[in-house]
Amino acid sequence: MKKSISQLNLIIASLFIFHTYLAQQPVSVGVQGAEISFDKSTHDYGQIEQGANGECIFVFTNNGTKPLKITNAKGSCGCTVPQWPREEVAPGASGEIKVRYDTKRIGVINKSVTIQSNAINTDNITRSKKDPDGNVIGGTSIIRIKGEVKKPKTNATAVKPAQGPVSNPSE
Repeated sequence: MKKSISQLNLIIASLFIFHTYLAQQPVSVGVQGAEISFDKSTHDYGQIEQGANGECIFVFTNNGTKPLKITNAKGSCGCTVPQWPREEVAPGASGEIKVRYDTKRIGVINKSVTIQSNAINTDNITRSKKDPDGNVIGGTSIIRIKGEVKKPKTNATAVKPAQGPVSNPSE
């Protein structure tokens, strides 16, 4: 009988320890919020001529459960100008950020666009905003453009000087 009581106490203690362990495990619930993902993080113009069309498009999708709101987008200099949707993007929907680079400047392109939104995911996000409880409520994403602007090729034919003496017909 003592053996049965000891075994029963051991089983009860084991169940208590197991229950305590389970109670300490975090409950995983689906993350609630907007999530942004881009079709690409960098657009490479390659080599383009001075004065060429410097516009490119970054497509993004809201993979979250709440509407995505982009609150600001800013180029790293005045030669890089982004346009973004001002309205919210529904979960599952996509949008576009158009970036226009001024190709009047010759040289290497290595610019960025900083995007502020209410996205809670960490993909492409460099800094995040948190509420007082430490939950991510938004962040900053960065997309980039690169390439090189070259001088346009000239096909103008050079003017050749006249050969021999020039005669004046009025003489």
